[in-house]
Amino acid sequence: MLTDSQTNLLYLADCLPKLFPNFFKDFEKPLVELSINYKFLPGTKDVWAVDYMPIQVAKDKFIQFVYDPDYLHEKDPEKDKIWQETISAPDSICKSIGIKTIKSKIKIDGGNVIRSANKVIMTNKVFAENPDIDEKHLVNELKALFDVDTLVILPQDPTDFTGHSDGMVRFIDENRVFINKYRTEDIQTERAVKDCLYNANIEWIEIPYNPYDNKSDIDANGVYINYLQMKDVIIMPVFGLRDDDIAAKQLENVFPDKAVRTIESSQLARDGGVLNCISWNIYA
Repeated sequence: MLTDSQTNLLYLADCLPKLFPNFFKDFEKPLVELSINYKFLPGTKDVWAVDYMPIQVAKDKFIQFVYDPDYLHEKDPEKDKIWQETISAPDSICKSIGIKTIKSKIKIDGGNVIRSANKVIMTNKVFAENPDIDEKHLVNELKALFDVDTLVILPQDPTDFTGHSDGMVRFIDENRVFINKYRTEDIQTERAVKDCLYNANIEWIEIPYNPYDNKSDIDANGVYINYLQMKDVIIMPVFGLRDDDIAAKQLENVFPDKAVRTIESSQLARDGGVLNCISWNIYA
C-alpha cells in the first residue's frame, strides 16, 4: 500500500479558492515555501477531495470506490436534491487528469481509509454503508484491493456524522499511530479505539483533541489529527486554541526528519473538515 509519506503531488478541488478564498490564500504560502507540487482537480462540486477521489494503492493502481455517503441523503426530496448536487464526478475528473482507475462496487469515502505500507484502518461505518455484503467477505475483499495483510476496524466516533477514521487516527510508522486524547466524557470511545489497536499489535501516542466547545455538530475545530502529510512535509491545522502549540511540538518531536508547518483552519473546520479532508495527495 502506498503511504502518505511517499506522496509528492497534491491535488486540491478547483472550488477551494472560490469557497474559502481567505483560507486558501494562507494555505498557499506553506505550499510554496515548502516547494509542494500542487494542482487543481477540474469540475469539482465540493472541497473534500479525499472522499470522492480514488485510493492509490501503488504507482499505477487507483481504486475508485462508490462515493454516495448516507450523510448526503435527506428524507425531504428537495433537501436531498440539494445535497446530491454537491457530489463531484470522480470518473470525469480522473479522465481529465489522465488517471485510469479500477472500479469497485463497494461504498467508501476516502476519509475512512488510513493507511501504512501493510495496514489499513477504517471505522465500522464501512459495514453500515455496505449492508448487502457479508462483513467477513467485505474485509477480505478490501484487504485484497488494498494489497495489505491487516485491516483494523474501529468503532465509529458517535460525535462524527461522517464516520471517518481520519479524524480519529493517523499512522506514524508501520506499528505506531496517533490517536485523539479524549476527555472523560468520551471514555467509552477511547477504550474501544485502544482495544482495537491493542488487538492489532499497534502502539499509540495521544495527540491533543479539543472540539468540546464547538457550537455545531459538524464543526471540526480542535481536530489536530486531520493534518496533511506528504514526503518530508506535514502541515497541521491550528484553531487559535491553547493546544495549538502543544500539538505542533508533538509532531515536530515525533517526525524530526519532516518540515512541520501550521495553518489557521477555523473557517474550513466549521464546515466539517480540515486538511486531510481537502487533500488528494498521490505519488506521481
